[in-house]
Amino acid sequence: MTMRTASKGTVLVSGASIAGPAVAYWLHRYGFAVTVVEKSTGLRGGGYPIDVRGTAVEVARRMGILPQLQEAHIESRQVTFLNADGSEAAVVHPQAVVGGVEGRDVEVPRGDLAEALYGAVRDEVEFVFDDSIDALTEHEHGVDVTFRSGGRRSFDLVLGADGLHSHTRKLVFGPEQQFHRYLGYCFALFTMPNTFGLSHEVLIWNTPGRAAALYAVRDSNELHAFLNFAHPEQPYEVLRDPEAQRDLVATTFAGDAWAIPTVVAAMRHANDPFFDTVSQVRMPRWSSGRVALVGDAAYAPSFLTGQGSSLALVGAYMLADSLAAHRDHTAAFAAYERDIRGFVELNQAQVGEGDAALFPTTAEALEKRNNRLRGLTALPPKTGRPAHTALTLPDHSPRRGRVFTGGGAGVP
Repeated sequence: MTMRTASKGTVLVSGASIAGPAVAYWLHRYGFAVTVVEKSTGLRGGGYPIDVRGTAVEVARRMGILPQLQEAHIESRQVTFLNADGSEAAVVHPQAVVGGVEGRDVEVPRGDLAEALYGAVRDEVEFVFDDSIDALTEHEHGVDVTFRSGGRRSFDLVLGADGLHSHTRKLVFGPEQQFHRYLGYCFALFTMPNTFGLSHEVLIWNTPGRAAALYAVRDSNELHAFLNFAHPEQPYEVLRDPEAQRDLVATTFAGDAWAIPTVVAAMRHANDPFFDTVSQVRMPRWSSGRVALVGDAAYAPSFLTGQGSSLALVGAYMLADSLAAHRDHTAAFAAYERDIRGFVELNQAQVGEGDAALFPTTAEALEKRNNRLRGLTALPPKTGRPAHTALTLPDHSPRRGRVFTGGGAGVP
């Protein structure tokens, strides 16, 4: 690929998680001058496992980070599903649950993916930590940005890669409630001591409407614990109140058997709890003027699909590719939406409201799920889900039109 030395324009990217560094990488390769601003004081880690599947694996390969991700691959050996009393309901291969393909797709600690992305671009673009966008003023020739720190700068374009609760989206498009599609669940994620002796495996406990999962990433004294529960209304009032979050979780799981009291107590004492609702982001458009959104900020699929990181990587690639191929940002943003929206919607459609296959809300649905799981084997599946590979990436030559295939076209 021919590198361009002259800047094609200045771009501010908000967010240094997955989509942010990825789009910064590709924009720099195409000759843009990029600044990434991140509200955290440094790169955010987190050892809980995430998946990179299908088309996103090809993005990682083209970025040169795939060997690093393969080295960090967790390779969980089994998923054991437990009944409410702790008895075994089924044992299956992890990829049979998530729809991945062993030997091609990768599962890595979130922090490892973040480090790989940051490492690929940190010496090539400007990163500003412990700051964020406070205000945006668009004019004919660019966007004037006021930062939380009080600084002011101007950019040709601004890209919001700042997640499910994107502040960039709020500034430009309005309150998030109009774009969030609540899927009927809340969850808490935290680390706890590995007193269960687990290694390279996952335990998932269920009772109707409630679930707990314990992830043993490699051999470790620490587990990544996850508590998920159905909740009829989206509890916006507790999203900014950590104590109310812990109380809601503890009350919901009060009286449950097996090791649930131990897990809930660990949540109370954890120093890294994370609470959120299970939601998707559905927007009629992902850009307005000189501002566009990418990743969860634009089209979060929810963790129930397991495709958040993959959509972020693919979306970043496609957005940068469109900006490189069009002189006019309006045409570029339109091409970006046209080329990837079908892929996004196909992946978002893998789960519907109240239809989380792993977390049934009724005894009947739970029994059906268990029967379905018992029909699976502990061997890895030979093929993945068509939605994961339903987009073929364009190469770095001039665009050849739409690339969404709508089916399992695979990656080149």
